[in-house]
Amino acid sequence: MNQQQIQSEELILDEITDNNHSLIIYNDDITPFDFVMESLIEVCNHNPVQAEQCTLIAHMKGRAIVKKGAYKVLAMMQDALSIRGLQCEVD
Repeated sequence: MNQQQIQSEELILDEITDNNHSLIIYNDDITPFDFVMESLIEVCNHNPVQAEQCTLIAHMKGRAIVKKGAYKVLAMMQDALSIRGLQCEVD
């Protein structure tokens, strides 16, 4: 096995085992519910019920964990949600 194959396998293993991060959205009291729900459906692959529940939790508690998984995947989702104007972070 050459060095490139070893590095490739290490990256794959890191992605498989690195699933302990959370994507969190924050309530901003400005963005409409429907827009937040639509964003969660499109970016995070939520179904409508999941999107509604996460949006309501963020509204009531100020924040909601909307997705758990690997940092790299969640960082891409965070970027997409941020571009839409939503306040979010990966923890």
